[in-house]
Amino acid sequence: MELNYVYSKKIESFEASQIKELQNHLINTTSRDDIGFLSELENPDHYDSSLKIFQHFKNKKKFFHIGIGGSSLGPEMLINALKKESDVDFTFVNNIDPDEINDQIKRINHIEESLFYIVSKSGGTSETIAAAMIIFDLLENKFHIPQDQFKNYVILCTDPQNGDLRKLSKHLDLHSLEVPPSIGGRFSVLSPVGILPGLFAGLDMKKMIGGAHHFGKNQLNSREEVVQTALQLEKMRKDENVTQTVLMPYSSKLKSFSSWFVQLWAESLGKKNNLNNQEVHVGFTPIQSYGATDQHSQMQLFVEGPTDKAIFLLSIKEFAQEVQLKSSIDLPSFSALNGFSLNQLMEAEFFGAKQTLIDQNKPVFHMEIKQLNEKSLGELIMFFELLTVAQGHLLKINPFDQPGVESGKIYTKKWLNKEL
Repeated sequence: MELNYVYSKKIESFEASQIKELQNHLINTTSRDDIGFLSELENPDHYDSSLKIFQHFKNKKKFFHIGIGGSSLGPEMLINALKKESDVDFTFVNNIDPDEINDQIKRINHIEESLFYIVSKSGGTSETIAAAMIIFDLLENKFHIPQDQFKNYVILCTDPQNGDLRKLSKHLDLHSLEVPPSIGGRFSVLSPVGILPGLFAGLDMKKMIGGAHHFGKNQLNSREEVVQTALQLEKMRKDENVTQTVLMPYSSKLKSFSSWFVQLWAESLGKKNNLNNQEVHVGFTPIQSYGATDQHSQMQLFVEGPTDKAIFLLSIKEFAQEVQLKSSIDLPSFSALNGFSLNQLMEAEFFGAKQTLIDQNKPVFHMEIKQLNEKSLGELIMFFELLTVAQGHLLKINPFDQPGVESGKIYTKKWLNKEL
């Protein structure tokens, strides 16, 4: 993966001591027993246990993934980016909108072909439990499947020891996978949370995990892309009041990657208090975008709007397909594109967007991958996970908690219990 910082102003050169201090923080943090998003990639049990369950259920054709937040955004991102040609149909039940869920459960017809993967690290997430209740009710009352046969249709992924889903897995003898206790939900895509659906989508998850691990280790030891990017962002925040970050991949397949980034960035970095418990209200607001579509909507804001945004443009050097443009229609707009390919047009659109932003003095981080595949996607995942940790350190906050989210959960339970 290549990353270039492009800006019409002077690019900051950071002292070796600054770079080393931040790199040491990443080394120390990823070595902690309670922070496992990098170190757990070395544990073969996560892949092996997922593969064993996949092989047991590999004839299933309808995969229903039930989860919310990091329990769904990561797996959905993998599937949308890299799903191979297969006859497995995926449905992501990731919200409690009654109209949408009603539409989704209508797709449950050939029950013998259906598999339900219920994911919650805590084992008690209200939205996930609600969806599970609907699924279990259908199994029992529409398809007349007794609870002792749920194990032929349901897989759970949750904490190894705690939570109601873990109790349920033991009570009904369900197949289950573990969310490692050291990995938070928004960092869990390369754990069994994402490995199992990835296998059903035909992805080489070993290659993805290997790509992420190799990239991460390089960033801790010799490479400086993550550290340099974090330092640049922090300097822009302090000196130029840059408080928003746009991730704009020029790929429809990576549209969900931006959604995954939004949760990772917002939930990790948006904090009221710093590590000294001082009220600071910091964070970078993430903005989801993708090219070339959003050149016809958001780009106007990015180019001429407030100068509070740093923009990550992500390009793919070699698309998997080459689509030629040719037509016998003799009109100027058709003739102008005749003889080119969609690939060339995408490259031209990317260049136009990047150059326009630079001309308007906007900070642009140009990231380029040679091809979109398991290895490069693993690298991208690890880049942004490490960048999140580095940015949290520079902001002097804890990037691994989410007290604002927890507060909302407390109020939800109080409302349901008529305590308000």
